[in-house]
Amino acid sequence: MITSKILSRNLIALAASLIVFASCSNEDSNAGNEEQSEDTTELRRAAEVDVASETLSDIIIDVFEAEENESLDRLANDSNSMIPDCVTITVVAQQGFREVTLDFGSEGCVINGHLIQGQIVFSYTRDIENQETLISYQLIDYYFDAKQVIGSSTILRQLSNDNGNPQFTHTLGFTVIWPNGVQASRAGMKVREWIEGFGSGDFSDNVFEVTGNWTTTFVNGNTHTYDVLTPLRREVVCSYFVSGSVDVQRTFFGGTFDFGDGDCDNQATFTTNNGNVIGIILN
Repeated sequence: MITSKILSRNLIALAASLIVFASCSNEDSNAGNEEQSEDTTELRRAAEVDVASETLSDIIIDVFEAEENESLDRLANDSNSMIPDCVTITVVAQQGFREVTLDFGSEGCVINGHLIQGQIVFSYTRDIENQETLISYQLIDYYFDAKQVIGSSTILRQLSNDNGNPQFTHTLGFTVIWPNGVQASRAGMKVREWIEGFGSGDFSDNVFEVTGNWTTTFVNGNTHTYDVLTPLRREVVCSYFVSGSVDVQRTFFGGTFDFGDGDCDNQATFTTNNGNVIGIILN
C-alpha cells in the first residue's frame, strides 16, 4: 500500500512537471514568434525607408542634371521626366553657386505613384579640378506617402568613377515618422553608380547600381545594420529595387534580404541566419 501511494505521488509530480515544461515551451515558442513578427515588421518598415530615400535621390538627381544642362523648362512638359507640372521649381543663381527649391505644395504631387508634400531645397558648388559637385539638401515640411521625413544631408556627384560612369555618394541622415508615431532613423552611406541611360535626356531609362552600408534605428531602440552583398539594381521606373541582396544584422537576429531576380514587383525574401526563408511584401 505504501509503495502504491509513493508511485502515485511520483506519477502526479511527473505529470505536473511535464505540464510546466510544455507551458514554458509554448511560451518560448510564442515569444519567438512574436519576436520574429516584430523583426519582419521592422524589415518591411526599413524597406519603406529605402523607397523614400531612393525617390528623394531620384528627384534631386533629375532636377540637378536638368539644371546643369540648362533644361529645367523641359521637366514639367516632358512625359519622360519624373517631375510633374504641379512642382514649382525656383532657382537662385550666383557665380559658382546654385540654390534650387522644389515646392510640392500643401496638397502634394504624385511622383512615380507616391504622394509628396512640402519642399526640397538644395544648393551645390562645383569642384572643376576634381570634376565633382557637392549637393547639399534640406527637407522642409516634407512628407512621403503621409510619412514625415526630417533631415538634411549631402550627395557628392562625381563625373566619372573607375568604371567611367557618373556616381553619386549619398550621405544618409534623416528620420521617417509614420502616421501612427513609429519612427526610424537612417544613417550611413549609399553609392549610386549610373550604369544606363546617362546623357539620353530621358530620365525614365536610367538605371543605377547601389552599394554601401547603413543603419536603421527604430524608436524602440532596435538598430539594424545593413551591408550590400550584391549591388542593388535601381530602375527609376520601378518603386522598388528589382534585384540585389543586403546583409541585415541585429542582436539575436539577422540574415540576408533579397530583392529578387529583376522583376519590378513588391516581393522580397529574408533568409535568416539559421536558414529559414520568409516572404516579405514591400509596401
